[in-house]
Amino acid sequence: MDERLKVYDEKMKKAIDFLASDFAAIRAGRANPHVLDKIKVDYYGTPTPLQSVGNVSVPEPRMIQIAPWEKSLIKEIEKAILTSDVGITPTNDGSVIRLVFPELTEERRKELVKDIKKKGEENKVVVRNARRDGNDAFKKLGKGELSEDEVKDLSDELQKLTDKYIKEIEKMVEDKSKEVLTV
Repeated sequence: MDERLKVYDEKMKKAIDFLASDFAAIRAGRANPHVLDKIKVDYYGTPTPLQSVGNVSVPEPRMIQIAPWEKSLIKEIEKAILTSDVGITPTNDGSVIRLVFPELTEERRKELVKDIKKKGEENKVVVRNARRDGNDAFKKLGKGELSEDEVKDLSDELQKLTDKYIKEIEKMVEDKSKEVLTV
């Protein structure tokens, strides 16, 4: 791959990686510990990732269990979950916290699919913006360093990259939508 294309390839890869992490946090009726990835717990005055202050496990398909390393953290962990956008009220028995995920209603599933498609479109825009930036940069190079044919070849290669990443985003959206709609 041409060195001048690598910059734009990286930008497009980042859009795919970002989308994958976004999709990991969307729950599809099953308990997924990734929904807790963005939650920070106040650990002696320092915002600390939830996974760093306790053991997160999935004992049942629709339950996440959090066993804090220190019992004194139970209240802080509960507070962090309640203030997050997970939308589930934690319960605790004094030593572990449980999050029970209700079955998703059909209406909620459809809302999630809309959200998935919206995130997919946003990431397609990021990929297309990288293509536009690349084409602009190649046109500037064409005014001095490169011939018109070289500019056209670079633009064609960039278009192939764009098409590849757009297809990948569409497949990710389709797969995640299927996962959410499957009861």
